[in-house]
Amino acid sequence: MPVANHQNPLVPDFKLMIDSSLLPIEAMAHVISITVDHNTNLPSMFTLELTGSDSQNQDISWIDDQNLFAIGKVVEVKLGYADDLETLIVGEITGLEPEFAFNRLPSLIVRGYDRRHRLQRGRKTQTFVQQKDSDIAAQIANAVGLKPQVEDSQVVHDYILQANQTDIEFLQQRARRIQYEVVVEDKTLFFKPVANTESEILTLRMGEDLLEFYPRLSSMSQVSEVSVRGWNPKQKQEIIGLAKIGDEVSTMGGNNSGAALSEKAFGGAVEIVSHRPQVTQAEADQMAKAYFNNRTLAFITGEGVCWGRTDLRAGKVVKIEGVGRGFSGQYYLTSTTHRYQVQSGYQTHFAVQRNAS
Repeated sequence: MPVANHQNPLVPDFKLMIDSSLLPIEAMAHVISITVDHNTNLPSMFTLELTGSDSQNQDISWIDDQNLFAIGKVVEVKLGYADDLETLIVGEITGLEPEFAFNRLPSLIVRGYDRRHRLQRGRKTQTFVQQKDSDIAAQIANAVGLKPQVEDSQVVHDYILQANQTDIEFLQQRARRIQYEVVVEDKTLFFKPVANTESEILTLRMGEDLLEFYPRLSSMSQVSEVSVRGWNPKQKQEIIGLAKIGDEVSTMGGNNSGAALSEKAFGGAVEIVSHRPQVTQAEADQMAKAYFNNRTLAFITGEGVCWGRTDLRAGKVVKIEGVGRGFSGQYYLTSTTHRYQVQSGYQTHFAVQRNAS
């Protein structure tokens, strides 16, 4: 696993593959920066920046070449140190952004996304009858040429409507209702629960790997109970799904959840959700727990910067130490940005959430 070695000089390096072939050395020599963004809510993105030659009279082949960075070509970005490199993203080129100015060399930014961007193409209206959300995710993945890897969402829905929505809008809407995520890695689409119940994959310590950390604790969005209201048209009965303190899927190693601490300080607070109709008790219960856990996970948020680490990925849990007892502990990564620059090296910026203290 590529990790900065503090005992020896850090030598960040990269490798770029275009349609499974190495980027030509003529273009590789002019790469000045690489960025890879991973996000639990958005398609992962890469940017490659190449600068022009010192000679104003020399052709800029990687700008003029219609085939090298053609739209739709598959790019694999590897980052790390010396010969220890790891793939951070496999995506497709979606845009080219050249820059021309009289006082500096021309440059080109190559931009692309993981195959999740295919789910943004076009809007659809379609229905799904007697299916689970995980079944729906698998069906949509297959329709856009992705291999589905889904975790059973348990609840069967009588009728679901995708109403003039892109596939990604629709899937993320369904995912939020049950505290799931939609992730694409290469050609595989994952539909799975938010993984803040997992063990940490690594530990970042202030003054060692961790260079900066800015956490924020806020009780403003915390509630002690979520009540989801619905109506069963067959039985003509009201449906109420409840989730409350104690229904946290995990406290991430903390002593008290944000909901419990807020109730102790300010008393109970109930959030009623009635704008999304539920027709079965199972749907209401599942949605109430998802809304409650989504609220608690926003108790502590923060951003940080560390030496470049390819194992730091959105959707994983890390432990942060050396930032005080109240803020040290497990955090769920919601986004990571890996930045390689010729002049400043390789750093990883990240955003996190935590539901307890």
